[in-house]
Amino acid sequence: MRYGFVGLGHRAQLYVDALLGEWSDAGEIVALCDVNRTRMGYYAERIGRDVPCFAPAGFGGLLEVADAVVVTTVDAAHAHYVCAALDAGRDVVVEKPLATTAAGCAAIAAAAERSDGRVVVTFNYRYAPRNSAVRRLVMDGAIGEVTSVHFEWTLDTIHGADYFRRWHRRKSDSGGLLVHKSTHHFDLVNWWLADTAETVYAQASLRFYGARNARARGLGDRPARGRGAPGLGSDPFLLDLSADPRLRRLYLDAEHEDGYIRDQDVFGGGVTIEDNMAVLVRYARGALLTYSLNAHAPFEGYRVALNGTEGRLDLEVVERAWTPPRAAVDPGALTGEHAAGSWERLTLRRHWREPEDVPIRAGGGAHGGGDALLLDDVFRGPGDDPLARRAGHLDGIRSVLVGVAADASSTTGAPVHLVAEGTRLAG
Repeated sequence: MRYGFVGLGHRAQLYVDALLGEWSDAGEIVALCDVNRTRMGYYAERIGRDVPCFAPAGFGGLLEVADAVVVTTVDAAHAHYVCAALDAGRDVVVEKPLATTAAGCAAIAAAAERSDGRVVVTFNYRYAPRNSAVRRLVMDGAIGEVTSVHFEWTLDTIHGADYFRRWHRRKSDSGGLLVHKSTHHFDLVNWWLADTAETVYAQASLRFYGARNARARGLGDRPARGRGAPGLGSDPFLLDLSADPRLRRLYLDAEHEDGYIRDQDVFGGGVTIEDNMAVLVRYARGALLTYSLNAHAPFEGYRVALNGTEGRLDLEVVERAWTPPRAAVDPGALTGEHAAGSWERLTLRRHWREPEDVPIRAGGGAHGGGDALLLDDVFRGPGDDPLARRAGHLDGIRSVLVGVAADASSTTGAPVHLVAEGTRLAG
């Protein structure tokens, strides 16, 4: 299989490394496309041979030489490239979220209907052994019919803050965290329940990051960015991109081409996304979801409770127990494995029985071995998987539209209804 890549920032690395490493037998990289030639040059060096490089206007040239396209661009551009690849009859591997708007979802659905190309949305959280264990228990009827789910996710001031430094801080680029980040979580619930959302109500606000909050807390004057700032190295919210050779090559050395600043101050102006979100969802078969996301917590992890007619499942995950000040300014903390002290626990509580701790058989690598399982599905095919972890375009649409509906609800104050099995917004 010949793969072309569009979007050569940090997200591309997982798939490039896979095709240059353990999955090299599954295909080769034959073309690159990005707005920035410096970033393309970095990955071309990694590949180690001449690879055609195209600007966005030349994306058609990539489609002529590739059998499949890996889309890792800014989120708002996903729909454009997915549709163009499908219309050329190419397969597509696309990072979440599949799109950022209802219109983008509709365009992809139409393109998928008229194309022989297949879409894989890379929801790596499906493959994390702890989340797969939940899916298996629900499928086996361990807690009967699921009646409600509570899902709380906390991003710490390493991971959470980083969304407010880069392009994600603009809702026009990312759809906001309810789309960019929560898509992962809404997809998990959709997959666990094997159901589709019908009604969404939400509230969201910016309470910690951004210039107004900085002024309200008396933080004083802030630098526009980390590079050259007096507090670089001591201020836990200023990122030193020059300390990481890869990030320096991808971003600092590439600024002169497109003006993209990767280390903006999280307390600067121009932030249009929220950092605190609460969502209520009703599913087609009656289950209720209560969901919350906080992007400035002192630890990173999540808690999930699934209540059923015959019991309850509790999943608790700590991915980073606390955030040392140095870690918050170290680029390696943004790209490396989770810190020591992380833990996970899955508990099954049946009516009239003592609680049971369910073993989680984690593998090596990121997400407890989940990334390796995902890459197997992407590049070698899913094989026989009773958990149905491989996600297609309809899974991507259904997860995105919960986030889009939540964002719309938080803006208008009214609930939003999804129709046609969760693939369109009403009205």
